[in-house]
Formats: sequence, C-alpha cells, structure tokens
Amino acid sequence: MDARFNLFDNEIAVKFSKRFASAALVIEQSPLPKSTRELVSLRASQINGCGWCADMHTKEAAAAGETPVRLNLVATWRESTVFSEAERAALALAEEGTRLADASPGVSDQTWAQVREHYDDDQLAALISLVAMINAANRLAVIVHQRGGSYEPGMFAAALT
Repeated sequence: MDARFNLFDNEIAVKFSKRFASAALVIEQSPLPKSTRELVSLRASQINGCGWCADMHTKEAAAAGETPVRLNLVATWRESTVFSEAERAALALAEEGTRLADASPGVSDQTWAQVREHYDDDQLAALISLVAMINAANRLAVIVHQRGGSYEPGMFAAALT
C-alpha cells in the first residue's frame, strides 16, 4: 500500500510540519530523558498502529544507544524487567493517555501518582506534551498510510530544514 498523500510535498503540510516540529523541539530540549521520550513514543505508536512512527522511534532510540532488548520489550513492558520504575510510570501514562476512548476515566489516579513520584514539573510537562504530540503524529501518518521501514535516523529533522 502506497501513501495516500505526501506530507513532505505539499506547501500547507510542510508549513504545518515545521510548526509541529518546532513544538516538538520544546520537548526535545526538556529535561525528560531521551530514552524515556523514545520509549513513550514507540509505545504510543504501537498502540495506534503507526508503522511510520514506530519505525522512526525505534531507529532514533537505537541510534541514541538504546538496547535491542529494551526496544523489543516495549510492547510487553509490564511483563519485562528491563525498565526502571520511572520508565514504567511514563509508559503507563503513555498507554492511558493514548487509550482515552478505551478508558473513560483517562489517566488513573494510580498512574498519576506514580508519574508524580518520578518526574518533576518540567519533566512532567514534557511527558504530557509528548503523549499529546505522538498521538497527533500517529494520526497524521495513519490517515495518509505512511508506512514504516524506510526511515533513517535524523531524516525527519533533515526534511524540515
């Protein structure tokens, strides 16, 4: 299946993408650890069935030094021993924030308490923003059938310069 629409070949889509990337830069420059950002983005992308974003975040995480074992176990993080308590809290927040339609209360009080235990206000602001951003990115890519497999680390940043 080919992509329905090239988001990098349309003036309006490119303008939007550049602004979207500018917002994402705030998260990138935050004190939230890069490994946490990539794991959260990967998990939300898996839930949303976004091959493009799963490909991107797997490869960006690997390029930043993330181990294959941890990347392979993101989908089963609850049954894995390779994630810290802080990462587990972030992954729980990502899942509950991504599955809003599946869980009427949204993010549970238990998950919120776990996240607050491990992240300060700046990290939490970045984490909440990240969950919102990756879900938006997943929707963009899924709508146009942007498929995974061809992403190269740094490609997204290069396309927006």
